[in-house]
Amino acid sequence: MNGRLLPGLLLLLISALPAAALAGSWPGDGAKLRELAVSSGRWVYHGQFRPRAGASASAWTWHEDCRWSANRAFMVCSFSNTWAGRHVNSVVVDTYDRHDRTFWHYEVFNSGRSAGKTFAARMQIHGPTRIESWISRRNGKVVRERIVYDFASSSRVTVRFQQSRDGKHWKTTASGVGEKTGTPAGNTSASAGGLRE
Repeated sequence: MNGRLLPGLLLLLISALPAAALAGSWPGDGAKLRELAVSSGRWVYHGQFRPRAGASASAWTWHEDCRWSANRAFMVCSFSNTWAGRHVNSVVVDTYDRHDRTFWHYEVFNSGRSAGKTFAARMQIHGPTRIESWISRRNGKVVRERIVYDFASSSRVTVRFQQSRDGKHWKTTASGVGEKTGTPAGNTSASAGGLRE
């Protein structure tokens, strides 16, 4: 190799190291953010709504693609879902707020009743279990709702949608199973949505 080229090449490599280190570093709350890492990748979920008065059981399918944001402060997921024959797209952002020590789940839809409305829910993570919970109103009554994810492994998860009047007794309204099918689209290395429509 040309003797003059080597010092220039070494200088270039050394100057690139801080940028590479910064790109792979975690923010100050990295230990908590890493708890979101199991979501990274491409997933396919299949499930069913439970039968209820006047309606039979119906199927739903999610196609989910999750990856870290460039600053590693957010897990960003795109969803392409079919709910009982109705297609819905959304984007989800999960993160950890170190000031109130809470995980948060945010979701935005591009069509339907939820278009233009940002949905936010607190999220709890207890080992392999993740719970997104919120309060809604139905027919003038307060209904507590939640989605419970139980990760059996880094590539398989069960999910349950539940409702409660008192926050103690929960009724499952839909359930399913998700399986990881690969790394995030457009990503060569490996690094969960909602039913609110």
